[in-house]
Amino acid sequence: MYTGKLVFSQVMEHLPLHVFHQCVDRYCGNFKVKEFTCLDQYFCMAFAQMTYRESLRDIVACLRSQNSKLYHMGIRGPVSRNTLANANKVRDWRIYADLAHSLIGTARKLYLRDDFGLELENTVYALDATTIDLCLSMFPWATFRQSKGAIKLHTLLDLRGNIPTFIHISDGKLHEVNTLDMIPIEAGAFYVMDRGYLDFARLHALSQASAFFVIRAKSNFRYRRIYSHPVDRTTGLICDQSVMLSGFYPSRDYPDKLRRVKYYDASTDKTLVFLTNNFTLQPLVIADLYRHRWQVELFFKWIKQNLRIKTFYGTSENAVKAQIWIAVSVYVLVAIMKKRLQIEISLYTMLQILSVSIFERTPIFQILTATDYKNESDDDSNQLNLFN
Repeated sequence: MYTGKLVFSQVMEHLPLHVFHQCVDRYCGNFKVKEFTCLDQYFCMAFAQMTYRESLRDIVACLRSQNSKLYHMGIRGPVSRNTLANANKVRDWRIYADLAHSLIGTARKLYLRDDFGLELENTVYALDATTIDLCLSMFPWATFRQSKGAIKLHTLLDLRGNIPTFIHISDGKLHEVNTLDMIPIEAGAFYVMDRGYLDFARLHALSQASAFFVIRAKSNFRYRRIYSHPVDRTTGLICDQSVMLSGFYPSRDYPDKLRRVKYYDASTDKTLVFLTNNFTLQPLVIADLYRHRWQVELFFKWIKQNLRIKTFYGTSENAVKAQIWIAVSVYVLVAIMKKRLQIEISLYTMLQILSVSIFERTPIFQILTATDYKNESDDDSNQLNLFN
């Protein structure tokens, strides 16, 4: 019988503790803390994310029911509802934001050469935002409408491995297009966006930085056709044109040529129009790039499944941001483990399996692959043979 580490501890082995302690020291996270450290807080919150706990009482009740295993999980301090609530309220959320960014850097290196369905050497990002509704009376800082509160999660997702490379948490009033002023611009990369980000001045700045974009056009888009390229209509393509913007403000904000690709999607019975500043890719690849933008929607689906209104463990801005960043760090940590262990199943399936096996002592590779696995480290290599 395998009597090694808990599944939770095997996941947390991929957490760089030296980086975590650097983040804690940077913001004095353990200042005047005697027992329940930032690492204890992180382990408790990571456990809550991986097992879909509903409340602080739920977290504490589940952990106390396995009290004999807490030490082996890495939790050294006493776990109580008040202690955990206070830690979420007062300990700087930037500790976990910096940790998540460090993990993102590690994950991107691991997924650098991954194929995401298109034969492109360029990095491809999907940019989008999702709104998380909140009760305004409980979250008065999250202003959105007169009688409704909300926060927005603005995310730039690297489609190689579905790794979030940029996340900005704002109140519900910030329009998505303002995110274009915040995201890091990488020369040669593709930025795929929905039509909510259609701002020609910002898109021109993106183009001037030697980056490419693919974005849906609005229905009232006005342009002047310069040249029509031949297309194969049997593939769903309707036209591939080089155009110039018409109208005073659009032509002033984007004075260069644009490429307009019109595509009919038979699966949804919709006609889509895309704009891009790339004139070298095949038009069908432009349509496929936009189709892969759906990966960011799947990422938001996972975030919302773990961050329902009733599962926010605190009402302060610091508590909400800390919980979101810890959730992101757990997501990226599982992505790192997936790559290092060469697991073939999806991240979402891995998280579902981990949620029901977190206290087991089975080798994690065996749980995630459903194969028999013998841990060779169980044999004592220092034991001498009695007989030769």
